[in-house]
Amino acid sequence: MSIPLSNWTLETIHAALPAIEQALARTAAERDKAGGHAAEQKELLRQHGLLLLAVPKEYGGIGASWSETFAIVRRIARVDSAMAHLLAFQTLQLSGVISYGTDQQRKLYLGETVALNHWWGNSANPADPRLIATEQDGGLVLQGVKGFCSGTLGSHRLLTTAIHQPSGKLLIAVLPTAREGISIHDDWDPIGQRQTDSTSVSYEQVRLEWSEVLHRPDGVSTPFLTMRGVVAQLILVNLYLGMAEGAFEQARDYTLNQGRPWFASGVQRAADDPYVIHRYAEMHLKLRAARALTDEAGAEVDQAWRSGRELTAEQRGRAALAVAEAKILAHRAALSVGEDVFDVCGARATKAELGLDRFWRNARTHTLHDPIDYKLRDVGRYALEHLLPEPTLYS
Repeated sequence: MSIPLSNWTLETIHAALPAIEQALARTAAERDKAGGHAAEQKELLRQHGLLLLAVPKEYGGIGASWSETFAIVRRIARVDSAMAHLLAFQTLQLSGVISYGTDQQRKLYLGETVALNHWWGNSANPADPRLIATEQDGGLVLQGVKGFCSGTLGSHRLLTTAIHQPSGKLLIAVLPTAREGISIHDDWDPIGQRQTDSTSVSYEQVRLEWSEVLHRPDGVSTPFLTMRGVVAQLILVNLYLGMAEGAFEQARDYTLNQGRPWFASGVQRAADDPYVIHRYAEMHLKLRAARALTDEAGAEVDQAWRSGRELTAEQRGRAALAVAEAKILAHRAALSVGEDVFDVCGARATKAELGLDRFWRNARTHTLHDPIDYKLRDVGRYALEHLLPEPTLYS
């Protein structure tokens, strides 16, 4: 039974998390294979107040910091990275309203989110320029397609980006998902993250009012406005780390309770095999390093975000650098640990019913969001010449 929404706080959410995690874990492997829309699991998160984590208290939300919010995302990612993905992208859309919206828009959209406790969908992929906004009859008309639109199915609102014609510049806007001309397509069939509803969305002569535009094509960018891209990257860091931690814990449980030692090891338990112990040490250190930099990056982002409109380019750059460093280690940990679990668990752990492969598949799918080489470039430039990164809306 869920607590009435008005009574949810960060403390009550933390108290409810173990039960939420257990409920998700019971069916995670099976649902990962099946794919499709996880309506029941999304409703579980909604009923327990998690959709309002990032909504500031002044609008009736939980008012959690980014570090606090993404620590919860990381916990959920350990058992169900698709649901963690959806929750994280809910907060990302809200960050767009908070950072780009006017006072009136924030009051409207954040207040509505609290009143209806609804899901947001992501149609704001700025790396996909196929959606065009043309001026018509005092407003705008949207025509085109957006890809990788996580969480659109079952959402009430969409955050979207489009290329304004004739200026060729980007605008950011909010629309109701049910608006006439918007179609959500069932075309998400990857090897991992199969329940994130990251479908394509098409817009066929969709009306958009200027009052629904958060960032106009003639709007001036500031260091604070570009923080949304840094927040998006911090989301990925915590998702990757959560996947790695989840893989490690499942492997550890298997080794201690079901593992068999190699016949040549001379030991009675898999946990006493020196080579198994060595592999666990390597995985542990990868996780420790990634966790330390992730927590450090979260603190940097929180501090930068609190500066608000006064944020300087240098402060933003330092936050982006911390996130880039953490992302490299979390990316590597997710892929490496997701593969290494089979070396410590052995051939019997490849049984399909265990679903241990999902950790690597989910990590491999999501780590392709943007190339790690560009994060290494940013870190290398800083290491060599002390040049801070200049984040984009996407990365």
